[in-house]
Amino acid sequence: MAEGAVSANRLELLQIADAVAREKSIDKSVVITAMEEAIQRAAKARYGAENEIRAEIDPKTGEMRLNRLLLVVDKVEDEAKQISLAEAMRRNPAATIGDSILEPLPPVDFGRIAATNAKQVIVQKVRDAERERMYEEYKDRISDIVHGSVKRVEYGNVIVDLGRGEAIVRRDETLPRETFRPGDRIRAYVYDVRREQRGPQIFLSRTHPEFMAKLFGQEVPEIYDGVVEVVSVARDPGSRAKIAVRSKDGSIDPVGACVGMRGSRVQAVVNELQGEKIDIIPWSPDPATFVVNALAPAEVAKVVMDEEQRRIEVVVPDDQLSLAIGRRGQNVRLASQLTGWDIDILTEAEESERRTEEFRSRSQMFIDALDIDDVIAHLLVTEGFSSLEEVAYVSPEDLADIEGFDADVAGELRERARVSLDRRDREYEERRRELGVSDELASFERLTPGMLVALGESQITTLDDFAGLAGDELVELLDASDKGGVKLDLEEANALIMQARAHWYEDEGKPATKSGEE
Repeated sequence: MAEGAVSANRLELLQIADAVAREKSIDKSVVITAMEEAIQRAAKARYGAENEIRAEIDPKTGEMRLNRLLLVVDKVEDEAKQISLAEAMRRNPAATIGDSILEPLPPVDFGRIAATNAKQVIVQKVRDAERERMYEEYKDRISDIVHGSVKRVEYGNVIVDLGRGEAIVRRDETLPRETFRPGDRIRAYVYDVRREQRGPQIFLSRTHPEFMAKLFGQEVPEIYDGVVEVVSVARDPGSRAKIAVRSKDGSIDPVGACVGMRGSRVQAVVNELQGEKIDIIPWSPDPATFVVNALAPAEVAKVVMDEEQRRIEVVVPDDQLSLAIGRRGQNVRLASQLTGWDIDILTEAEESERRTEEFRSRSQMFIDALDIDDVIAHLLVTEGFSSLEEVAYVSPEDLADIEGFDADVAGELRERARVSLDRRDREYEERRRELGVSDELASFERLTPGMLVALGESQITTLDDFAGLAGDELVELLDASDKGGVKLDLEEANALIMQARAHWYEDEGKPATKSGEE
């Protein structure tokens, strides 16, 4: 009878382990390890915490064994954890000092408190294993779309039941005016999975640009197969979006593939995103073409690019201005995000007015500096000359080629430009000294007298002041000034700053000297 009861208990132990493992989707061995730890804890309460106790459950038979771990020593100082060599050899003739011997213990009769403690240990261990399993499963699913049902909504945050774990869509990651109730089905993008104190947290988003890209991947077979590629996405969540696509197969129209028959494919994405309007843009390797496409539905008359600053100036007909900018600047903002270029929009009238003003101011600068009449000044500006430096150092042949000029006129203009530059540089040199800009900075070949004055007016007067600048700060500071003459690019600016910092490293390399030493 007793043996039958023991067999039943063994069987019950394995059945419990099986049931918990299945329910929590974790390995059965993890549950058995948790049970062993719980039994060890209960046995320590029964036999004394000073004992080193090991519990083992046979995963096949369910048989449980309790042993006390004893260290073989020459002289016993702690009977709970040590055993003498002579005693150990009686149990195992091969025992030597430093070995560990397992001493069998009678099974523990679980009391109510011990059983409760054991249950807590098992629950905690199982919960830890469940969390680890969830983290391992979802950490590789970052950038995937997952489906789930809404479990509850807390302060605008949506808690989602994914079946084998919980996730959260924070309030700022849901679409505007979007409401969820418990039980609603939800699709969202996994953008982060983190281990936190309360367990792994899975963060979902419905506003992330990649969510839209993935939705198109689900709706458009050509994207799923890799024939059509989503290059970039820009979204104003819940309102408007632009998506740039390109085809790797010349016979397939990427925009048509994404729109689908009668707009069925794009409409499926629009419906999922609560009516968000989507512009599908053909990507182009030419930035100007790409920007023009991205500003659709507005028409563009002309573009002027500044590749160094990644800035593009777009000229549109007067009646297209509001369409190009969009409500509250939405259209141009999304086009800028999509292309990665800063976009400035001008009407044809504004551009014409600005060019007229530029033409007038440059002509006046040449009239004043070179003491010439307005006809010659206009000819210089029309031919693309914009600074005294260009006139002073251009080849005489290039100047003489201008209609109405000859070699004598070209030579005279070059000479007057150089004289004017020398006079201007002397004035700048005096101003530089007044501002207190150091001679060390003035010795930098690439820094013109005008640049030095611009630095002084911005309180950059010493080598250390200059060394403390970042390259883009220096470029911006000189670009904002009309005194620089020639411009610095970012690479030149960084080289100059590193030159100014050289003395820092030299000072670091010098050995420290005692006070008074030369």
